[in-house]
Amino acid sequence: MITVAGCGRMGGPMLAALRVAGFDANGFDVRPVDQAGVTDDLASLYDETEILITVVRDITETDAVLFDDQCFTSAPCLKTIIISSTLSPRYVRALRDRVPPHITLIDAPMSGAQIAAQEARLSFMLGGAKADLDAAQPLFDAMGAHFHRMGNFGSGMQAKVLNNLLAASNTAMTRLVLDWADAAGLDERKLLNLIHTSSGQNWFASDFDSIEFARDGLAADNTIGILVKDVQSALDAAPEGADLSLPQMVQTQIGQLTPRK
Repeated sequence: MITVAGCGRMGGPMLAALRVAGFDANGFDVRPVDQAGVTDDLASLYDETEILITVVRDITETDAVLFDDQCFTSAPCLKTIIISSTLSPRYVRALRDRVPPHITLIDAPMSGAQIAAQEARLSFMLGGAKADLDAAQPLFDAMGAHFHRMGNFGSGMQAKVLNNLLAASNTAMTRLVLDWADAAGLDERKLLNLIHTSSGQNWFASDFDSIEFARDGLAADNTIGILVKDVQSALDAAPEGADLSLPQMVQTQIGQLTPRK
């Protein structure tokens, strides 16, 4: 049985895609979630889980799932852990020394926002041994459309935080540009259409109307807050001696976003 731990904006649609594809998959979440196959009853899943996919928010919640509150690493049938949360690459690589050696580890963070998860067209950045990735590929096929094998365990997460640093930059600058456009009296839709076909084109601007967090301000439990965390993960993995001033400015700008009408 597959268990998806963390059935929120991303994990919930990922679980649904696995079930549609015919996999024996269920979800675990500490909060009540109104979705088929999701439970907060750990005992109903623990002894049967062979593959665990973690899609929880951060390192603290990952530690809870793997080692502390839920302690899935001690589950009797567990064979594979797939880390799909976006976390510090340093933390992810260190998991190999903390997780029992008989358990396969794959890092598989994803990109595409909630809409891509709902349409099963996520982009996965994968790290792990080739044989392990080959064995897990049918799961990724059910949930995504693009698969990038980046190297050994941990390399998928390294690639993801770099990608998210760019995504955060696009988010910060697009929102700033739209605010300045408001001040200049420009029509938002006309400007977004222009950006889409011009040199300023970026994922956030092109998909502005379908990205669920595009108009959000910062909140601890929303995607803007997650972007602040993801930039911190990129900073944590920066090369020694790197100039951090620009990514830190992006993080500050994201952290100052207020809701856009």
